Amino acid sequence: MKKLSILAVAFAALTFAACGGNKGTQNTEQKDSVKSFEQEQIEASIKMHFDSLASELGKLKQLPIVMKDGSITLTDQEKQVKPDYLLNLAAADNAMTLSEKYRVLSAIEVDKEVAKLYEMPTDEYDKVITKLAADINDPSFKSFDEGASVYEATQALYDAMNENGRINYFWQIVATSLVEQLYITSQNDEKFIAAFTDDAAANATFRIILIQDALNRLTEYDPELAPVAQAIEPLTVLNATTVGELKSQLAEAKEKIVASREALVNLAK
Repeated sequence: MKKLSILAVAFAALTFAACGGNKGTQNTEQKDSVKSFEQEQIEASIKMHFDSLASELGKLKQLPIVMKDGSITLTDQEKQVKPDYLLNLAAADNAMTLSEKYRVLSAIEVDKEVAKLYEMPTDEYDKVITKLAADINDPSFKSFDEGASVYEATQALYDAMNENGRINYFWQIVATSLVEQLYITSQNDEKFIAAFTDDAAANATFRIILIQDALNRLTEYDPELAPVAQAIEPLTVLNATTVGELKSQLAEAKEKIVASREALVNLAK
């Protein structure tokens, strides 16, 4: 299934169900025509739903900690206290399956952006990112604009991964990227929350709803996505509409965020 379009698998499964399974040869052209019409309608409906989710996701701004517009600036004194909560780059060595490699790549790219905020060296990040991308060998990555990263999950990346039959990995990327950003924000909320607006806070938690919806639907056709859906399900308690709500909710859900992160990047290995 890994090399097949998850949507194609979904289409096939739903078409089989809609047509009543294998009940013998349908001999009449009329029945074949009806079946073909039903299949087209089902396929169109599924694709429309996922396209809609991706479109909504694309309208949301990235969280401030990874935005390149200077949303967060650190003083020289703050830069002296390097974050100890970023992933150990050895996590990339623990990524065995293709899904794990996609997820770790996304998380490490987020961490690299935070490392840059603290003026930490990023050469090792670049090496690990390059190796993971080579191991994954996804032609969709060529769709990036110059300087873009996997974690940004652009519309171009969604379209390319859809075309290349890797759409299930797209939603794993965005899930891991979001959890990593929420985790980092919760680790230094006094500094990072200050960069949020009410809209950014609402957007952050709305992302969870969109991603959870996609993963839950895809899990029906690809059981291997079930652990990913389960990993972020506890975070649906986050439903902030203001910065103040986000700050308090992140504090209350801190342990849930840690657990989600560990599940997605397999830190327990």
